[in-house]
This record gives sequence, structure tokens and C-alpha cells, in this order.
Amino acid sequence: MPTPITQDLLTLSREIGREDRGLAILGEGNTSARVGDDTFAVKASGTCLGTLKTEDVVECRLAALLPLLDKESLTDQQIEDALMAARVDQKAKKPSVEAVFHAWLLSLPGIKFVGHGHPTAALQILCSPRARDFAEHRMFPDEIVCCNIASVLVPYTDPGLKLAQAIRRQTEAFIKKHQRQPRVILMQNHGVITLGASWQSVLAAMLIAEKAAKVFAGAAAMGGPVFFTEQHVQRIAGRPDEAYRQRALKM
Repeated sequence: MPTPITQDLLTLSREIGREDRGLAILGEGNTSARVGDDTFAVKASGTCLGTLKTEDVVECRLAALLPLLDKESLTDQQIEDALMAARVDQKAKKPSVEAVFHAWLLSLPGIKFVGHGHPTAALQILCSPRARDFAEHRMFPDEIVCCNIASVLVPYTDPGLKLAQAIRRQTEAFIKKHQRQPRVILMQNHGVITLGASWQSVLAAMLIAEKAAKVFAGAAAMGGPVFFTEQHVQRIAGRPDEAYRQRALKM
């Protein structure tokens, strides 16, 4: 029987992997959850989010992966060996190649779940010259409630360790600038990461990010988008009723 955390991770994975949502198809994307002080669970490489099973989840040691972020020159084989050695159960499947960025994001205060998908509408923007506009501006209230006042934007980087290092670098810059942790990380020409204290908050951010992408694309076709001013963003972010909604949504 899966543990409660594993069951929550399976639920998140299957919700992101629903084909009707277009957030991730086939083997796209990955998910993770903090298991304890020293370990986390992550989707196995080559498995499908929409049909993820207990045996497709791999528990890994944080201490085996986090030091890789400070390595400047590792071969693909060395990274592969490190991923395999990080497994708590050495008979388990191979962890996702993105396990390093999951390990780092799950080490942030209060972060218990991480989801990564390749949403179609968001990718349309992330593969265009308008990616930074989409990351740095907001257009409607629920985008702020579920996705925060802005998103991290990571320039295209080779998946794996180099991407994990870029995510750490850009996320730390975001935290320094905004004095808050992000809920959404956008990777140019790649996909979307959402993170939060619950699987529900991770899914909500992913769904609203994809809705925002559709709104952005539609508004751009009609001469827009018209973005909120900084005053509008800060007002919504600070409203007590919106904070209440965030708690109700387990944000």
C-alpha cells in the first residue's frame, strides 16, 4: 500500500497527466514530494504521469543529489551514476533526469510538492519572443492568487544538471528581488514548473498558468494583453479576502 505522501504524489501526477488538459502527454513531465528530512520521492524516468503507479515512484536521498549543483563539470555518465546511487532502494527504477532540480526546490522552506509539465498554450508563449512579458506581468486576479505576483523565467538550458543549476540561479534572484518564493517557474522552449505546500496548490498553479497562457495568446491577437499595474498587483496580493481564498485552496 502506498504511503499518504505517495498517494498524494500519484494523485497530483495523474491530474497533471490527464490528456484532456494538455499539460503533459506520453512520458512528458515529472513530479516529486518531500518524504522526510532527508528524502524525497520523484517520478521514475520514462514513466507516464497520467498512469503513474506506486512502483513508478522512486525515493531518493537529498544529500546524494544537492551537492551536484556545485559541480561545474560532470559527464553524463557521472550524473547517471549519481542518480542511481541516490536511490534509497537500489532495486527501484531510475529517477527522472530532472531529479536534481526537484531535490533543490523541495529544500526551499515550506515546499512539499513540485510538478513539471509541458502545457500546450504556455509552450506557445515560451517558444516565442513574448516569454518574459508572460513571466513578469499579470492580467487577472486569480493569476496572482494561484501563481504569485510574477514567475521565474529560465532561459533554455540543457535538461539535467545544467538546468537544475540555472533554476537555482534564477529562483534565488527572484527571491532576492521579490522577497518571496515563486509558485511558477517558466523554462523557455521547455515547460512549466509549479511548487507549493500541497499537491492541490501545485495543481492549481499549473492549471491557472495554462489558463493565463490562453488568455495572453488570445489578448495578443486583439492588440494586447493589457497588464495589471504594479499597484493592482500589490493590492490583490495583499487583500485579506484573497489570502482567505489561498488558505481555502490549500495554497
